Amino acid sequence: MKNSQSRRNWLIGAAGVGAAAVGAGLAGRSKSPPVAAGTVSAPAEAFWSARFERPEGGELIAAELRGKPLLLNFWATWCAPCVKELPDLAQFKREFKSEGWQVVGLAVDTQEPVRQFLRKLPLDFPIGLAGLTGTTLARTLGNSQGGLPFSVAFNPAGELIWHKLGVTELPELRQLAGRKA
Repeated sequence: MKNSQSRRNWLIGAAGVGAAAVGAGLAGRSKSPPVAAGTVSAPAEAFWSARFERPEGGELIAAELRGKPLLLNFWATWCAPCVKELPDLAQFKREFKSEGWQVVGLAVDTQEPVRQFLRKLPLDFPIGLAGLTGTTLARTLGNSQGGLPFSVAFNPAGELIWHKLGVTELPELRQLAGRKA
């Protein structure tokens, strides 16, 4: 009986901490710098007004990435196809950085699994923690099925120009880089 009471108290405490974290995350997002109305579509604006915690601490602020083409990838540590495409995303970043391309990964996952994953496979592009709200954002950006991996690209003006559900390979990313307008 004593063990079940301790377990119940622990679970209630953990749920409270989780709820507080979600609340803090949502509060932080409401403080995002405003994007001028009418400059991009509503789906694009949903991304540009977002903020994400980073696995190593700090914050990834989407609005700070505007002005250069951006490849955004939604992934998770438990998603084998996601993990398979990460090296191609990193290679794309290295090849097209001189042309202004940025790459960002949004993990539809929690902090600790992402931290552990990145210790084993360090990535040379920024990662944000999108959690379950990442699924909602991905749907807004064109992922009607809600699957992973899901990638989108924005032009320098911040408008959505491409999206793909499923594994993205380097040859198609190279082709994408040729049409950033």
